[in-house]
Amino acid sequence: MIKSISELIKKAKKIKTKTLVVACAADEHVLEAVELARKENIVNGILVGNVELIKEILIKLDIDVENYSYVNILDKTEACLEAVKIVNTDKDFFLMKGLVDTSIILKAALNKEFGLRTNNRISHVSVIEVSTHPKLIFMSDGAMNIKPTLDEKRQIIENTLVIANALGLEKPKVGIIAAVEKVNPQMDATLDAVELIKMNKDNILNGCIVGGPFALDNAINKEAAIHKGVTDPIAGDVDILIMPQIESGNVFYKSMMFLGNAQSASVIAGAKKPIVLTSRADSTLSKYHSIALGALVVDL
Repeated sequence: MIKSISELIKKAKKIKTKTLVVACAADEHVLEAVELARKENIVNGILVGNVELIKEILIKLDIDVENYSYVNILDKTEACLEAVKIVNTDKDFFLMKGLVDTSIILKAALNKEFGLRTNNRISHVSVIEVSTHPKLIFMSDGAMNIKPTLDEKRQIIENTLVIANALGLEKPKVGIIAAVEKVNPQMDATLDAVELIKMNKDNILNGCIVGGPFALDNAINKEAAIHKGVTDPIAGDVDILIMPQIESGNVFYKSMMFLGNAQSASVIAGAKKPIVLTSRADSTLSKYHSIALGALVVDL
């Protein structure tokens, strides 16, 4: 089982080199991250977009332009569509967002004719390492699903399990997060927890142990769980945090990154291939980690 981001990187270096297709690749931080991954033989790169501008940035970063293949398309919508088409040509290819609006690349990725859509809802999965916590934390969803319904939360869990399994967690402990650890009829997140636990017990939701509702403290801290009298078997030892809505997930992620000095890797899951879709505020290192995570899960 992988317990740190450094172990994730080590595993990505050992597997067969994958190919990363970057849509609208003329972004300095994205290209820095792609080059880090290329130098470690994690990926080869196909850069789609304004090739003149992409090469200008590579030269500025002192990166050999001969390291990459290129597809010259100036229009961002067309560049995203072409990048998705290329990804679909090989099982070892996956997609990354460059300097383009998220809505444009996702529209291309979910194109009914040649996109990467499946029957499942797509969701954003973050893998987070915090120095004060003994293992990786998986969190979803802080970027895609605004106010997921009960069934959408089921799909979010299923997507997250794929990522967790790839990192060696065979039966992850899934905590349904709310503001409190007791069922409250006025708080939908607590009611969803009850239903998701039932789905788990009825084998509708397999390959994991679901618990909750949990407040964040008693989900990840055993002492807090004992102090509050939370008797759920996985209390204090949760692997996956399922957030009640996008605000909670987004605030948690950014608090960890900007206040907790955390390291992270994130991908969009639930499509045919992982999509590396990072925030503009994410560091080059976070983008590099996310590329490595995508390489690990691309052929699952």
